[in-house]
Amino acid sequence: MGVKLRVSMIALAAGALAACQTATSQEPAAEPDFMEQHQGLIILDTHLDTPANLVQPGFDIMERHDAALDYSQVDWPRMEEGGLDGGWWVLYTPQGPLDERSYQLTRDVAIMRAVAVREMVAANPDEFEMADTAADARRIANEGKKVVMMSIENSYPLGTDVSLLETFYNLGVRMVGPVHFRNNQFADSGTDIQQAYGGLSPLGEELVREANRLGMVLDGSHAADDVFDDLIELSGAPIILSHSGTSAIYMHPRNIDDERLRTLAEHGGVIQINALGSYLKQFPENPERDAAMRAMRAEFTTSPADMTEEEYEVYIARRNEVDAQFPPERADFEDFMEQLLHALRVIGPEHVGIGPDWDGGGGVIGLEDVSDYPAISERLLAEGYSWEDIGNIMGGNSLRVLEAAEAYAAELAAAATTE
Repeated sequence: MGVKLRVSMIALAAGALAACQTATSQEPAAEPDFMEQHQGLIILDTHLDTPANLVQPGFDIMERHDAALDYSQVDWPRMEEGGLDGGWWVLYTPQGPLDERSYQLTRDVAIMRAVAVREMVAANPDEFEMADTAADARRIANEGKKVVMMSIENSYPLGTDVSLLETFYNLGVRMVGPVHFRNNQFADSGTDIQQAYGGLSPLGEELVREANRLGMVLDGSHAADDVFDDLIELSGAPIILSHSGTSAIYMHPRNIDDERLRTLAEHGGVIQINALGSYLKQFPENPERDAAMRAMRAEFTTSPADMTEEEYEVYIARRNEVDAQFPPERADFEDFMEQLLHALRVIGPEHVGIGPDWDGGGGVIGLEDVSDYPAISERLLAEGYSWEDIGNIMGGNSLRVLEAAEAYAAELAAAATTE
């Protein structure tokens, strides 16, 4: 039985007990405690990189894992503990050359990742359910199950055929980001050495139109500033930054300046604050660790996704050895909150959310995995935000953006029928 359903049953039982008490009792009903309030929210993460783990040998989403041992940060037991109701599960694929053969190979990887997500849902129908719409997501969460929508991080697998986006839509994708660490056929990356297009390419503009037609949310994380500007100008629906930060707190190409933050809010969009340490603060160089990590990776000729269960256990053990010998520098909860609170001060709780980049490098000291979401709610309460504000930040804002994308797609469809 899911947490949301259990909370509802507890509330019903409490109501029945109160009704049985004598009418002479004038004591006011007790306020719901913190965890009851937190668990009662609809909490959706906009960037769960967990599909990469679903294809790892021996990984079981229904078992509790330990981030300190196997680097996994998302599973059903910890989602229950932290109150996470699900969200957007990422189809990430690495980028290769900009040629048709490479597009086809990566497209197949992305499709198989989507199949792995759907197989997870099919294998655990009492715990997970696919959501096609924002209304589905609300219903699923309120029924105590975990919401599963997918997103594309890096549209590279689409090649030059934007119509393939509809295939991914039919598989359950409801969010799409044009670009990742390097420029591709659609857009300039915020972290590439130089720009190729000065924003979106003509093919990227076509991608925006197709995403709008389908009712997909457009994701500007990883995109260059000029791409952000183009997305704002061209999209008829609000956009999202699914796992980003603010450059006012830490200047990094992955982060956004306050002027663009305000523009994002003016157009109804949302920034979801990430918790990847190197986007939160500057770390000192650690050449010994870098060398040890390179040497460790050179020991394995197979990528982790293609390893046997035994090979993967050896790989994890070696990585643990390197971490023990050369501990990585890490950001902490205060670094994450500094970013979150700054965004809230600039554009308010109607345009800010949470996207820590779980299973994709995110997580800081004090916010190690999805079981730690209550720490965010607790701190926001202490900062003076209401439970209504926190509900928007934790999931309401991202659902509103999805609803807006759905509504705009419906407008386009209606207009097309009258032409």
